[in-house]
Amino acid sequence: MTDVFADEKTRASNWFRSLRDEIVSAFEGLEDSHAQGPFSDQPAGRFEVTETTRHSDDGSDAGGGLMSVMRGGRVFEKVGVNVSAVFGTLGTAAQKSMAARGVPGIEKDPRFWASGISLVAHMQNPHCPAVHMNTRMFWTPNAWWFGGGSDLNPCLEYDEDTAHFHDTQKSHLDPHGDTLYPELKAWADEYFYIPHRNRARGVGGIFMDDRNTGDWEADFALTQDIGRAFLPAYVPLVEKRRTAAFGESEKNAQLVHRGLYAEYNLVYDRGTKFGLATGHDANAVLMSLPPMAKWV
Repeated sequence: MTDVFADEKTRASNWFRSLRDEIVSAFEGLEDSHAQGPFSDQPAGRFEVTETTRHSDDGSDAGGGLMSVMRGGRVFEKVGVNVSAVFGTLGTAAQKSMAARGVPGIEKDPRFWASGISLVAHMQNPHCPAVHMNTRMFWTPNAWWFGGGSDLNPCLEYDEDTAHFHDTQKSHLDPHGDTLYPELKAWADEYFYIPHRNRARGVGGIFMDDRNTGDWEADFALTQDIGRAFLPAYVPLVEKRRTAAFGESEKNAQLVHRGLYAEYNLVYDRGTKFGLATGHDANAVLMSLPPMAKWV
C-alpha cells in the first residue's frame, strides 16, 4: 500500500509547501504595506527559515520540514508557518491512541507518514485578531485521512470581522456540499472549547479530523479549499485593523487572551501532543506559543 500511495503523499506534501510559500509572501507583503499607524515606523518584518529534521531511535532519517518564524515585525509580533513531512514507527502510547480512534491494524503494523502545514499568528496591534490554521494528511498501511481547519482568536471582538471570516470559509466549503460548513463549524466550536475555563478560545472557524470518505481525490480537494480560504478570510481583517490606535487596557486584554491561547495549546491541542510524542523538533512544535502572555 505504501507504493500505491506514493503519488498521493507527494501531491499532498507539495500542496502544503505551496500554500506555505503563498502565505509567507502575503504576510511579508502586509509588513511592507503597513505605512501608517502603530509600529509603521519600524523595519518591515521578515521570516527566518530553518530546516527541521527528525530521526528514528536508531538515528536514521525520519523526515523533517521548514520552520518559518517572523518576530518583531510591524504587523506581526510573532507568526510561524511550518510545513513538515515525517515518517517512521509509532510508539506504544501513540499506537493505543490511534487504535482508540478506530485506525485498523495499527498495533500489527505501526508505520506512519504525516505531512501538513501549521500556522499561528500573534499580532502587534490588539485590534488585529490572532489566528490559527493547519491542514494535514496522515497515512498508515491500513488507513489514511485528512484533517485541519482555521479559527479566529481576537482579544477584542468585532462582529463584522467574525462574519467575514466565517462567510469566506463557507463560500469555499459550499461547493463540497451544503451541510459541510455547518458540520465543520460545529466541530470547531467543540474542539476549540476550553473546559477548565468554560469558554471558547476565540470566535470559531472550521475544523475536521479523520476525514476519509473513501474518495481520496474528493477529500484532498476539500483540504485544499480549506487552505485556500485562509488568506481571503484573514488578510482583509488585518488590513482593516492594523492602523487602529490602542492603549494599555487593550494591550492588557491581548496579553490575558494569549494566556488562554497558551493554556489550550499546551493542555488540549492534539497536534502539539502528537508532535512532541513522535520526536519532532520541539521548537517547531511549540512555535504556536505567544511571545508574551499574562495570567491574572
